[in-house]
Amino acid sequence: MNHQLSDAQIQSYRENGFVVIEDFLNADELAEWREVVEEAVRERKGRKFANQDVKTGEDDGINADADYFGKVFDQLINLWQTNARMKKLMLDARLGEMAAKLSGAEGIRIWHDQALIKKPWGNPTSLHLDTPFWSFSDRRALSIWVALDDATLENGCLFFIPKTHHQTTFENPGITKNMDAIFDFYPAFRSLPATAAPMKAGSCSFHNGLCIHGAHANMTPGLRRAMTCAYMPDGATFNGEQNVLTAGQLARLKVGDLLDDETQNPLIYKRLRADAD
Repeated sequence: MNHQLSDAQIQSYRENGFVVIEDFLNADELAEWREVVEEAVRERKGRKFANQDVKTGEDDGINADADYFGKVFDQLINLWQTNARMKKLMLDARLGEMAAKLSGAEGIRIWHDQALIKKPWGNPTSLHLDTPFWSFSDRRALSIWVALDDATLENGCLFFIPKTHHQTTFENPGITKNMDAIFDFYPAFRSLPATAAPMKAGSCSFHNGLCIHGAHANMTPGLRRAMTCAYMPDGATFNGEQNVLTAGQLARLKVGDLLDDETQNPLIYKRLRADAD
């Protein structure tokens, strides 16, 4: 795993809100990630969440238009909770160290992982923000996006609008069918160009949860598969949103409570004090 970050990569991430890391996985590691994702997805039998019966493509209470959003991608969340091999991949401290160095956080917890499988002729992923959907509000929150297939302009690569994470807020613009709907919320960004992020299989990107981003439609007869994980800085507190929390967890929490449940949000990296400078 190519987990060492240069000062230039860290600076670029902090300035632009995203960074692409080529050849993140070697050939053997890519083969393993593909195998583990396929196994974990197969075990879920179409269930989007580990603890709910909602199937991919069904109304999950977030995207009411299941017919459209079900054709954006298959989305399976927290596979690490239901597959031991996926747990080993997702709890790798090297991933947490990368997230900590990019974000500046002392410690990193998993918020949730996601397999995102854009099927042949899949709909585009409209421009959106991530962090406003989550159960905590922290400007350092970020995600890794690992390409399991070549992500191209033709099959649905990511697009980012650089530097928007410096000005966006925790208010949730939502996500709709319309690629440009977010500009109704942030009209000042309508004239900014988006940057495409095509990646070879085995490469990855990190992006800040407040950086505006989306993805092309899949205009090919093949899959565009990605494995992602969202990261929460250690010390984040509950903001009142349920998101991936269970009803039981929600009932035990009040706004301001520390989100440190190791069964739900394990700490995968903590910077030693001697390394903090």
